[in-house]
Amino acid sequence: MTSLPAAVASALAEADSESTTQDDWPRRWQALTSVSVELQALLVTDPGPELVALIEGIVTQLADGVAATGRHRVELAELTHRVLDTHARACAATTPDPVRLADWLLDLQLHHPDAPEVSLALYARALDDDGLAHYRERAVSLFEPLPVIGFGETGRYDRARWALLRVMEELAEYTEDVDLQLLVLTKDLSSGWHYLQVATVLRDAGRADEALEWIDRGLRATGGRGAALRLIDLAVEEHLRRGAPHRAVAVCREAFLTRPNLDLYLKARALVVHTDEWPPLRAELVDHLVRDGGRLAIEVYRRIVEVELARRGVAEQELVVEWLEQLRGLQPDAFADYLEHIKSRHVADRQLLDELSKRGL
Repeated sequence: MTSLPAAVASALAEADSESTTQDDWPRRWQALTSVSVELQALLVTDPGPELVALIEGIVTQLADGVAATGRHRVELAELTHRVLDTHARACAATTPDPVRLADWLLDLQLHHPDAPEVSLALYARALDDDGLAHYRERAVSLFEPLPVIGFGETGRYDRARWALLRVMEELAEYTEDVDLQLLVLTKDLSSGWHYLQVATVLRDAGRADEALEWIDRGLRATGGRGAALRLIDLAVEEHLRRGAPHRAVAVCREAFLTRPNLDLYLKARALVVHTDEWPPLRAELVDHLVRDGGRLAIEVYRRIVEVELARRGVAEQELVVEWLEQLRGLQPDAFADYLEHIKSRHVADRQLLDELSKRGL
C-alpha cells in the first residue's frame, strides 16, 4: 500500500519528461492504471481511514500531473476522476471527519482548477449535515467577495474564479438551494440574458415580486435591446397570472416608448385590441414615432402601417390612410417607392386603392 504514491510519482515524472518518447507512454500509463486497480482492490480488502488518506494523496498527485503535463492531460484527468470515485466509495465505507473531508474536497478543487468535478451526492453519507454546512459556509465566504461583472463588461474568468464558480454551481444544484443559485447567477450581469436567468429562477421559485424587480433592472440595463423582449414576455405572463392586465399593458407601453419595436406594439395590441383602451393607446404609440422621426421610429411606423392594413376593419381604413399621408411628410424621398409597395400588396383591394386615389396618393 505504501509503495503506491512512489509508483505514481515515478510514472508521472517519466511520462512528461523530455527524454521520454511517445513509445514509453503506454508502459507509464499501465503503471498508473494499475495503481487505480489496486486501490479498488484495497477498498474491498482493507477499507478504513488509512486507505482514505492514501487515496487523497494519490488524487492530489494526479491532479498536479494534469496541471503540469502538456501531452497527456485528457488521459490523466480521466484517471483522476476514476480514483476520486474510489475515494468517495472509501469515505462511504468508513467514518472520516466530515469537516476535514469538506476542507479536502474544497482545497482539491480550488488548488487544482483542472481537477475532476466533485459530485457532492457521492459524499452525502460521509459529509453528513456538519460537513456539508462547513463546505457551504467556506465556499460562500470565498465566493461572495468576487466582483460582479456588470452589464456590457467582458467577464474575466481566471482560474481561481472559474474553480469557485464550479464549486458553487455544484453546491447549488446538489442542495437545490435557490439562494445559492441566485448568488451564482448575480455575479455575472454582463448581458440581459443573465437578468432573464435570475428573473426566471425567482419566478419558478414562487418569488414573483423579486422576479419583477429583476425584470425592471434588466430592462433598464438593456435599454430595450438584446433580451428585453424575453424579459417583457416574462413580466406580461406574471401580470396576467396575477389578474393585472393593465400592468402587462403598461410594461409594453413603457418598453415601446423607450425603444420602439413592432413586437411590442403587437403585444400591446393583443392585450387590449378589443377594449376601449386600444384606440388612445395606439394613437399614443404612433404619435411617439412621429415625434421621434428617427430611422428606427420610421421603420417601425412603416411596419405598423402594413400590419394595420392587413388587419383593418372598415372603421380603421380612414385612420390607416391618414397614417400613410403622415408618412409622406416623415420620409418624402422614399415615400413614392413605399406607396407603390403598398399598392402592389393590396392590388385587389379596390376600396383601399380608391381611398388612396381620393387623397392624391
